[in-house]
Amino acid sequence: LQLMGLLCSFQDCFICGERGATITCWQKGCKRRFHLSCARFAHHPSSSSFPRSFCWEHRPSQAGVVAPENAACFICLDVVEGIASYRTLVCPACKHAWFHRACVQNYALHVGFVCFSCPHCQNQYQFLTEMRTMGTRIPRRGPSWTEEGAYAQLCERHSRCDARQCLCPGGRKEAEREGPWQLLLCCSCSAEGTHRRCSSLKHSTTSWECDTCAGAGTCKYQ
Repeated sequence: LQLMGLLCSFQDCFICGERGATITCWQKGCKRRFHLSCARFAHHPSSSSFPRSFCWEHRPSQAGVVAPENAACFICLDVVEGIASYRTLVCPACKHAWFHRACVQNYALHVGFVCFSCPHCQNQYQFLTEMRTMGTRIPRRGPSWTEEGAYAQLCERHSRCDARQCLCPGGRKEAEREGPWQLLLCCSCSAEGTHRRCSSLKHSTTSWECDTCAGAGTCKYQ
């Protein structure tokens, strides 16, 4: 191991020209080497269980598929290059969905391995296999929106009085199960609330609608 490290210390990086290059192009017979820090300028497909690194000449590419005129990335909608290249990818299944490499990578990090498929034709196997071969890192997890607590705020119930003048001694967030300080939420949006007394609501009133939903100055209640 020490001998290998010594040998690597004399290897020149074909990207920066400095010595100490430890990574070799995966292509058999290619002697190009580069530093780990320079690897981002090379190519790193991850189609296997461990990353493989290629030089610019031997990196995998999609065979000369030509894009329609003014073809746009299916994710960001900006125009892509006119042909499949390192920076421009096409779905191998439908061949109608074009993408920027960076957009596919961001998409993969967001949806994860479980939901990674072509946004256009929904093909999963071919699209996943091809994008991994082309260097997209796809984390082995579910989509980010299923992570614990990702949408916790959507499950929270509105819990404050939004009346212009809150009369409750305990403040806007004070709420009782019944009585003058019972908090009623808007029956249309549930995004605003009021204490019964703050909106002069009778004890028999069971529903209330905020100004936003009913129209300013026309709060409805039953």
